[in-house]
Amino acid sequence: MKVALVTGGSRGIGRATAILLAEQGYRVAVNYLNNAQAAQKVVNEITARGSQAIAIQADIADEQQVVAMFTQIARELGPLTALVNNAGILFTQSTIENLTAERINQVMSTNVTGYFLCCREAVKVMSKKHGGQGGGIVNVSSAASRLGAPGEYIDYAASKGAVDTLTTGLSLEVAPYGIRVNCVRPGLIYTEIHASGGEPDRVDRLKANLPMQRGGEPEEVAEAIAWLLSDSASYVTGSFIDLAGGR
Repeated sequence: MKVALVTGGSRGIGRATAILLAEQGYRVAVNYLNNAQAAQKVVNEITARGSQAIAIQADIADEQQVVAMFTQIARELGPLTALVNNAGILFTQSTIENLTAERINQVMSTNVTGYFLCCREAVKVMSKKHGGQGGGIVNVSSAASRLGAPGEYIDYAASKGAVDTLTTGLSLEVAPYGIRVNCVRPGLIYTEIHASGGEPDRVDRLKANLPMQRGGEPEEVAEAIAWLLSDSASYVTGSFIDLAGGR
């Protein structure tokens, strides 16, 4: 039995990943923060195709909510075998002069602490050290971790740099216990997150700068995530796949 949690699963890359994993035989927990309707729509799409899914509201930056979410997954779907750490936030484009401690801490709480907490709970379930059957974790980072997002959101980029380091360290820590930890780094992908940064059409503005001269689709990222979780990637851990059109 394969059971996956996709955080931030109600839209964009998370939505595409939840649907694809369901098609591949996973029972899927679709985590969301605010938009219950969107999350339920994803669940309905999955169940209409004959697969099992549930929507779970939880703020991954809140430790108690994360623990409760994993308890609910175990109760309703079974032992977790795959985690996709995808939930993330960014704020309006800004240079460093206008960043506040509150904004920086909010970004770090969700994009870094949230990932750590979900990894912690997943390891408790999956690790053969704790009687688990092993499993896979894929962290969704960003090309911003390599490029820095100057003049736009270096706080977000820094949070994704932390995700990269988490991936490397955790992959080494849990490899002996049957857990593989990998990372995808999407570039300019057509998702709603750009609207959060104040520029919904950001991909179209920048795509000509890419070697492939186009933005990516969430489904293209989902394919990489699903492969990393699959048995086809059974000897892959601590690895990064850049999905950024050549940049």
